Amino acid sequence: MRKRGWSISAIARHLSRNRRTIRAYLNGEREPGKRRPAGLDAFAVVEEYCRIRLRQDPHLQATTLFEEVAGLGYAGGYSSFTRAIRERRLRPHCEPCHQVKGRDVAVIDHEPGAETQWDWVHLPDPPREWGWRREAYLLVGSLPYSGRWRGWLSGRQDQPHLIQGLHQVAERLGGLTLGWRFDRMSTVCDPKSGQVLASFAVVAKHYGVSVAICPPRRGQRKGSVEKSNDMAAQRWWRTVADDVTAEQAQSSLDAWCARTADMRVRWKNTQKMTVATFADAEPLAALPQPFPAVLSVSRMVSPQALVAFEGNFYSVPPGHRDQQVTVTRTLGAATIDIVSSAGNTLARHRLEPVGAHAIVRSAEHVLALEKAVLAATSDDRGPCRRKRRIPPSPQALAEAEQVRARLAGQEPSGRSGDGIGGVVDFAAYAAASRPLGPAAARADDSSGSPEQVTSDI
Repeated sequence: MRKRGWSISAIARHLSRNRRTIRAYLNGEREPGKRRPAGLDAFAVVEEYCRIRLRQDPHLQATTLFEEVAGLGYAGGYSSFTRAIRERRLRPHCEPCHQVKGRDVAVIDHEPGAETQWDWVHLPDPPREWGWRREAYLLVGSLPYSGRWRGWLSGRQDQPHLIQGLHQVAERLGGLTLGWRFDRMSTVCDPKSGQVLASFAVVAKHYGVSVAICPPRRGQRKGSVEKSNDMAAQRWWRTVADDVTAEQAQSSLDAWCARTADMRVRWKNTQKMTVATFADAEPLAALPQPFPAVLSVSRMVSPQALVAFEGNFYSVPPGHRDQQVTVTRTLGAATIDIVSSAGNTLARHRLEPVGAHAIVRSAEHVLALEKAVLAATSDDRGPCRRKRRIPPSPQALAEAEQVRARLAGQEPSGRSGDGIGGVVDFAAYAAASRPLGPAAARADDSSGSPEQVTSDI
């Protein structure tokens, strides 16, 4: 239009734009398709941090990274944050991830309070202080109607720990639904036939729920818990520090679920709501007492005759240092038993709260340990007194004289007759190696005896 002779005012009227905008484009002050920033680039402050984190972990979710930079003081929005990551191409390309996308999925409607979906999540490389070797597990329970989910950390996947985790997660969710849905866990059903085990049917009857088993290789049938697993692994487990205990990690997971996972947006009848609002309105049944399953874990006795269990320490009689014992606990009971490898019950203590860092010692164990420590030392030896005056003994003084004589080049008294002559000082060898003077030369030319020559030297 400008080349055809149109004026700036005519172009502005024709395009319904401001004349200053038209003039800026014609003068090259602006470029089409590029928005002028309204202020300073807030992302520039955290750009290098995002580049380092994504280079370290290319699969780190943008929501997790956004939570990290928001904690550092980033004041921008999430949409502008992700746009900046795309425009700067900070995330490395992963070809295997782009090859598995594009499958069709279906949406399954769930009634409120009808079902809870369960699954184990394998968490590799837990902190060494946990004592869980090289793997940890997270039992995740999800309410598909509202989207609320909770998790429980465990070091094992056996049936007693599964029962304990079911009760812990259901308590965090707020109650029980009508049914529980599992994949083909060997602790719940026969993996081949899908028939529920008799030992787990008693558990389902105790809690008053029905058990549904997913078809084989149909992970999307319980897509709610699968997505919760992805959130737990990608957005929480990846950021767990190395210096936290298992109890602190569990507390951080509960806090993260209440702070972040429950604040996700949901829509109902064109009204914007959150997951927490949906979950609070979902009808759930009250929990009964925990099913009396018996938990058994192996522990090592410390030199102080203590056994660690769930963030506390419990005493055993002395004499079992560095031995492996078994801690047994019945769910719902207020006591624990410590059993030796031979099957003998060594101690029974009242169970302390998880992660209280309490040291529980019985009076008889304290007395027995003191007696064992005192018996390890002889009774005729008193305590060490470091301020006593102890001068050198006569034997030490005699040896000191021998040392002085030896260093002075003299024969120590009492050591003659051993076939060795007097000790020759190194100064004599040094004098013998000097050039001979006239007197020494005449003595050398004389036919004196070897003894006389030695005496002259």
